Amino acid sequence: MQNLIKAMNEGDAVIYPTETLYALGCDATNAAACDKVIALKARPETKPLPLIVGGVDMLGLVTDERPAVLQELASSFWPGPLSILLKALPTLPDALSDKDGYTSVRWSGHPFAAELSRRLRKPLVATSANLSGQPPVAMPEDMDPDLLSQVGVTYFDPPWPKGGKPSTVIRPLSFNRLEIIREGAVTVKMLCDKGFSIIHATK
Repeated sequence: MQNLIKAMNEGDAVIYPTETLYALGCDATNAAACDKVIALKARPETKPLPLIVGGVDMLGLVTDERPAVLQELASSFWPGPLSILLKALPTLPDALSDKDGYTSVRWSGHPFAAELSRRLRKPLVATSANLSGQPPVAMPEDMDPDLLSQVGVTYFDPPWPKGGKPSTVIRPLSFNRLEIIREGAVTVKMLCDKGFSIIHATK
């Protein structure tokens, strides 16, 4: 873990496991490092980079926003694969937020990823560790060798990601209403079973 922290403190990109897939990431507060991740992945610059943190107490490093449903969402689905759109702090790099200033953040359910964020004391970029348009990766042997050769440090020890669908992305609306931006590992049924009202994003 210390190798990854050192690399991120030096502005490098790293690969590490999350609860769903391997992530390509960096110190999310470093704009140059965020740009490096975008370039390595060949990711469209208009597509914001998602974030993970190591606990609810770290949300203040990402946002000042606390919608009414946040506590209930966090207690029901965090740590885990539910990414919530919240207004990003204006001090964070532009690469993390959309045109309206929203960024996507979750408390990772993978113990290594969560601890990595806590030890760095910063949010982490957590985009899937694959070239844009290629399948995401859940096992070390499936990693693109070209991507591996350009990354500072990788962590491939178990526990490995579970694979399957990526995190679900939602936008809190008023009261208990949620807009589904992307349905993933947390299903609409799981959200409805917790009493949330679901609206699907228009294409």
